[in-house]
Amino acid sequence: MLSNDARILRGAATAAVPVGAVSVLVSALAAGGKGLIGGLVAMAVVAVFFGLGFAALMRLTRDKPQLVMMAGMLVYTVQILLVGVFIIVFKHTTFFSPKAFALSLLATALAWVGGQVVYTMRTKMLYVTPEPSVPPKEYAAAKAESRDGT
Repeated sequence: MLSNDARILRGAATAAVPVGAVSVLVSALAAGGKGLIGGLVAMAVVAVFFGLGFAALMRLTRDKPQLVMMAGMLVYTVQILLVGVFIIVFKHTTFFSPKAFALSLLATALAWVGGQVVYTMRTKMLYVTPEPSVPPKEYAAAKAESRDGT
């Protein structure tokens, strides 16, 4: 993983963890033990889905950086669909509070995406490898030849 990618991943997690912790606390206060479990499951789902999505994006674009936008949209769409499926599947569960789970999931996912966007915008990534137009040795040789008149 490149250092820029690691910074972006850390930034996304840094934004999502406090929001997730607050949502777990609010869920626990609002719905008791089931709310606590729902909030914790939501944090885990966001960490797994969005962490794996980021890893997949980095893997897809490692060799072909021109595909970043298309691959990013594809990964994001799949993440949101999987989160939606997860919410639908556990809609009527009795193990945890579905409402606390859904609200915690939404808040944490939005924080993750927001952190990812902010840290992506802050990271200065070169999209072109900077090279001088004339390499220094060739420049010196060309300059010497022009003085010699050859």
